[in-house]
Amino acid sequence: MTMSERSEGEKAPREERELPYPWEQRLGAQPGPEGTTFRVWAPFAKQVSLRLGTSEATLADAGWGVWEGRFDAEAGEDYWFLLQRQGSELPVRLPDPCSRHQPGGLRGPSRIFDPSVHRWQDEGFEMAPLADSVIYELHVGTFTEEGTFRAACGQLRRLARLGVSAIELMPVAEGPGNRGWGYDGVYTSAPHHAYGGPEALQQLVDAAHSEGIGVILDVVYNHLGAAGVRAMEAFGPYFTDRYQTFWGKAMNFDGELCDPVREWALQNAEGWVRDYHIDGLRLDAVHAIFDESAKPIVAEITQRVHAANGRAIVIAESSSNDPRVIRPVQAGGLGCDAQWADDFHHSLHTLLTGETDGYYADFGRVSDLAKAYRRPFVYDGRYSAFRKRRVGAPAFDRDASQFVVFCENHDQVGNRAFGERLPRQARPLAAMCLLFSPFVPMLFMGEEYGEPAPFQYFTDHIDAAIAKATREGRQREFAAFQSFRRQLPDPQDRRTFAASKLTGRRDEILADLYAALIVERRQLTGEAEVIGLSEAERWLWMRRGDCDMICNFSSRRQSVATDRSELVICTAEATLTDGAVTLPPLSGALLR
Repeated sequence: MTMSERSEGEKAPREERELPYPWEQRLGAQPGPEGTTFRVWAPFAKQVSLRLGTSEATLADAGWGVWEGRFDAEAGEDYWFLLQRQGSELPVRLPDPCSRHQPGGLRGPSRIFDPSVHRWQDEGFEMAPLADSVIYELHVGTFTEEGTFRAACGQLRRLARLGVSAIELMPVAEGPGNRGWGYDGVYTSAPHHAYGGPEALQQLVDAAHSEGIGVILDVVYNHLGAAGVRAMEAFGPYFTDRYQTFWGKAMNFDGELCDPVREWALQNAEGWVRDYHIDGLRLDAVHAIFDESAKPIVAEITQRVHAANGRAIVIAESSSNDPRVIRPVQAGGLGCDAQWADDFHHSLHTLLTGETDGYYADFGRVSDLAKAYRRPFVYDGRYSAFRKRRVGAPAFDRDASQFVVFCENHDQVGNRAFGERLPRQARPLAAMCLLFSPFVPMLFMGEEYGEPAPFQYFTDHIDAAIAKATREGRQREFAAFQSFRRQLPDPQDRRTFAASKLTGRRDEILADLYAALIVERRQLTGEAEVIGLSEAERWLWMRRGDCDMICNFSSRRQSVATDRSELVICTAEATLTDGAVTLPPLSGALLR
């Protein structure tokens, strides 16, 4: 349907304009019974028009840099914004910064999407509390051969039977090309066209809920993909030069004209929960979200998510080991429900592999892992030789269920030079150590059955200069790792992406172990207590309630004296005789 002359430039009705600033109204294209309202923040423009099909119409100036209008347009129609800048003769044609659908990719038009069309079947669904959860991180493009939201639906029943409480999707925002990790997304409200777009994401969430599985979505608010920086800058000051992230320009959350940028992020977070029934968000690298405002944007995001759904959760990723991230706002915190804890992974990984390159240089002691079982910030004010400064603060005032831990994830596998997973011989003990912890365990796709395929770093940049910079940056990244010798896989090569797809080839013994450990985990109670350890002999003895875990991280068979009388689960051929458990190298046992 084309725009009618009657509606050209018509402003939104009064009942939609109760908020004090026009940029606090819903941005983007909002379809309704009387047409679609388009609203965009473009303070740098002297005029903004809408192109819908072959028709064009000028948007009305609503003040404060916002342009809006209601037109006879329906869901499924494509549109562009035409920006007339000061001193420019020709308008610039660009997608909507708040686009909900980019069927032609990053450089194509936006498409009107009506989330209310989907007939939800999940009434009454509630995701399990974090304290009772097992999270499963996956990358949509490599999780199945098809690499789509719909194809992922076929794996949900298997995960439910395993005991997975929630899947955590790596970012799905529209970014360059057809493949990538998702952390270079540009149109943050548009589920990637290569995965099936917005309708297919709704179907995945509905299907997950029907199996009793929640859905957590990884979202990125610290930067945008470099391929979209110029397009976003044409609309307004989305970025700032006051700060710089490792991945590019930082978002303008505390400078001049920052309020609409903040609202862009807040509406995005709210929209996932409201329109897609997403049960939680994982905020990428909040340590790279720079904001000196009196009310930090991370706290506002959390509050907006909770307001949209009181049961929805916000999990933060932060490298700062700062418990303020998960403290309530009333106590001076950011109010996030949980946060990732890398120190647990690093403590475990170094014991399992003996690696001490790069940031692993700070770890490698059995006592590090013992400390991580109490609260997973090993560096809680301690001096880090790798960072050359003190890191973190104690977190004993926070509940164990506020920490997400893992023995593999997309970073710790994919950011390795060749994307290799844990060595086969280390996987059983890693599983036991992870699932014995009092924290929220997260599995990385395929981990639960010993997937042999790597998860490599892959991109599909459509700009040659960005592709070149990505390759060169990847080379520099591994300069600190002595083990890095061979040529890295080319991130832009389709074969790198294809090599990362799950094969489904199962190690049945490992798969059975994971299933048994998840069942046993439900019986574990209380905090983790250190009963004993030996740095020289490389063993650790932990207790939770009436269950003990004894681990042998050494390369030789050894015995540990114990007062326990029953072997519950072993990762290898262990024996319990004469008041001692004997464990093969790199193995563990649960005992009562």
